[in-house]
Amino acid sequence: MKTARNKMKEATSLLMSLMLVAGLSGNAMAAPATPAAQAVTSAATQPATADTPAPASADATPAPVMQPAPTEAAPVIPTDLSVLGMYHHADVVVKTVMIGLLLASVVTWALLFSKGAEVFSGKRRMRREFDALSSVRTLDEAAEQAESFAASSISAQMIRDAQNELELSAGSADNNGIKERTGFRLERRVGAAGRYMGRGNGILATIGAISPFVGLFGTVWGIMNSFIGIAQTQTTNLAVVAPGIAEALLATAVGLIAAIPAVVIYNIFARTITSYRHQVGDVAAQIILLQGRDLDLAASEGDAPRGQTGQLRVG
Repeated sequence: MKTARNKMKEATSLLMSLMLVAGLSGNAMAAPATPAAQAVTSAATQPATADTPAPASADATPAPVMQPAPTEAAPVIPTDLSVLGMYHHADVVVKTVMIGLLLASVVTWALLFSKGAEVFSGKRRMRREFDALSSVRTLDEAAEQAESFAASSISAQMIRDAQNELELSAGSADNNGIKERTGFRLERRVGAAGRYMGRGNGILATIGAISPFVGLFGTVWGIMNSFIGIAQTQTTNLAVVAPGIAEALLATAVGLIAAIPAVVIYNIFARTITSYRHQVGDVAAQIILLQGRDLDLAASEGDAPRGQTGQLRVG
């Protein structure tokens, strides 16, 4: 009886021990693995290969990356793209072109002020002299009026020409011949006055005609150098050649700056000089009118031409 009871207790203890061991094993399998255990497990389970790099530690500094050494120096790109800066970086030929065009522009403006003052003052003087001669009736009165004119006045010179022709034709009864010869002399005087007033206008015409082409030559030269730079640097980057192209286009801009005012000033002077020449022609016509009136009056009265007495001479 006791033996059966002891065997029952031993079986119960063994069953409880088995249940306790089974419970502990289940808890261990359900618990999550720690990061250290996962790392150890993954390192143990993953096969090591020769190509797999070793993990870097958190405190390790990255190694510097070595750049390949440049084979040639990089082109220097100008940073000053102002007008003065582009001039300093331009080629010698382009600089020479721009300096020449600037000198031509200076000549243009100098002619504007000097020639303009001469032409406009000449027109005012001729208008004044024509008004003075329009109020006289004879060549003697015109000679008296001419005494108040300037010594270099074209009107006084034409009056002296008319008087001189009367003196040279003294004793001639051909009044028409005298008037024709006087008209020829005054016509030559008018042409000389127009040529004198028009001097310097050809320079303006030349500057206005050739300045754009000179500037274009500088532009072509600069762009050619820019393409040579593209070939030498072996790059198609626009930033490398853009400054050179801008410097080349600056030459064209300077050419236009020199040409446009020259053309405008030339046209103004051409019209003004033509008007001045017409005024001189009006004075010449008035002098011929006075001489013809004197000759006709002398012929109608049966007197000798007034030129024989020398009364018409301007002192």
